[in-house]
Amino acid sequence: MNKSDSNVVNIDLELLPKPEFQQVQAVAFDHPPRILLLYGSNRERSYSRLAVMEAGRILEYLGAEVKIFHPKGLPLPEDADMEHPKVKELHELLAWSEGMVWCSPERHGSMSSIFKSQIDWIPLAGGAIRATQGKTLALMQVSGGSQSFNSVNQMRILGRWMRMITIPNQSSIPKAFLEFEEDGRMKASSYYDRIVDVMEELYKFTLLTRGQSRYLTDRYSERKESAEELSKRVNQPT
Repeated sequence: MNKSDSNVVNIDLELLPKPEFQQVQAVAFDHPPRILLLYGSNRERSYSRLAVMEAGRILEYLGAEVKIFHPKGLPLPEDADMEHPKVKELHELLAWSEGMVWCSPERHGSMSSIFKSQIDWIPLAGGAIRATQGKTLALMQVSGGSQSFNSVNQMRILGRWMRMITIPNQSSIPKAFLEFEEDGRMKASSYYDRIVDVMEELYKFTLLTRGQSRYLTDRYSERKESAEELSKRVNQPT
């Protein structure tokens, strides 16, 4: 045992190989980055939907393949089972995606219930491994009044809990009813420029990290737990 080993006596060193630079190189794929966009309102003129549609156009220009999940018809969690058509659609899109964009209106200082119900339908998979683990995430919100960051701050907590690679930049559109034309397109403004910034950053992070999510989110504590479970099973009395 060398000196550095003696400083970490409570670690099973066989389960903690030292990361090497060559292990975390970006991987080239034949398909474009796959980005799923979620929004949080079923209103006929939903500004969170208009915002993600604008974000989707930017991502498609950058080279991404984009799909938007429309939550209308999605039942409340526990009001249906996993075989409900809208639930199955959400799960299939989640499995397809390599990155996500979340956009919620702010209601009573919080994300909307429609947005949160989509998150609550996302399965927590087996053990400590989240179905969203390692996917990239960009956050946006729209407000009817002055600029606020309550919804994006709450969604950032969710992204951390779901072990997503949540990018630093984010978008908040105040008085959203003033920022969109009658045809639904967003007006040129600093708020629009911020969405461009956020989507560009999401695209770059997705290019860098997709294909590496298993490595980047592989944790010592989970490897240790798995090793202990394997040991218990193999060493059971016969």
